[in-house]
Amino acid sequence: MESQVVEVDLADWAVARPNDAWITALEAGKVLYFPRLGFELLPSEARLLDPALLAKGVRNISLDGGGKLKGVEGDESVQRAAEAMIGRFRSQARQLIDGLLPHYSPSLRMAPTSYRPAQVESRVQSWRADDRRLHVDSFPSRPNYGERILRVFTNLNPQGAPRVWRVGEPFEAVAQRFLPRAKPYSHLQASVLKILHVTKSFRSEYDHLMLQLHDAMKSDMDYQKSSPQETVPFPPGSVWVCFSDQTSHAVMSGQFMAEQTLHLPAASQYNPQASPLAILSRLTGRTLV
Repeated sequence: MESQVVEVDLADWAVARPNDAWITALEAGKVLYFPRLGFELLPSEARLLDPALLAKGVRNISLDGGGKLKGVEGDESVQRAAEAMIGRFRSQARQLIDGLLPHYSPSLRMAPTSYRPAQVESRVQSWRADDRRLHVDSFPSRPNYGERILRVFTNLNPQGAPRVWRVGEPFEAVAQRFLPRAKPYSHLQASVLKILHVTKSFRSEYDHLMLQLHDAMKSDMDYQKSSPQETVPFPPGSVWVCFSDQTSHAVMSGQFMAEQTLHLPAASQYNPQASPLAILSRLTGRTLV
């Protein structure tokens, strides 16, 4: 399998510029990897590299666009320090995406920014929620009608530990492999899920198929072990970017990561035909949203 990771030699968040090869790779589901584009912590922020910062019962710390911080355990000074650090990463992640992908900028919708001080290996989860299994992102309660999930990650680990991913085969290969196993879509079932508030909006056939792919990938242990894949250790001081609804990925280990999600309508891509929505529509021969 051709590597699904493309290394980009960029060392300054502010000087990113569009590059046709990088754009094509990203929209094909590959990971853009920036080994020299680290997020710099202030000396006073070293105290935030502590899993005790997580409030009881939460997995991640988040900061929304209105500046509301959630999930931090600590006094006012700790709260403000965490808010400033995460907010700075939010601004730099947006700066990077606006520089690399200016065509996206008018259509982007920013999700809350997250900081994840917990250790991946210590999580105890069901197989569906276990992100150590190869998957593409799809969320049962949040239909998105083909909207893209663009994510910027950075490893902040102070002990030198990498954030280790497995990156799998291209999305179309995943779809061709698992679509024949997908349960038929039911408009009636989607209506009931909405009425019962299981889903926040009506689940489209696209969202149904994406969940089918997500679950089929995670439940197939032979696929997890033997499918085309590569192991990628992202070291501290690096950044990586991908469409997580298209990139087959699994997060195997690591601690202390910041992440920014941005949502983009598929029609606003440089090449909308490269989107999962377009690929699934072509493979099924149906309009899915």
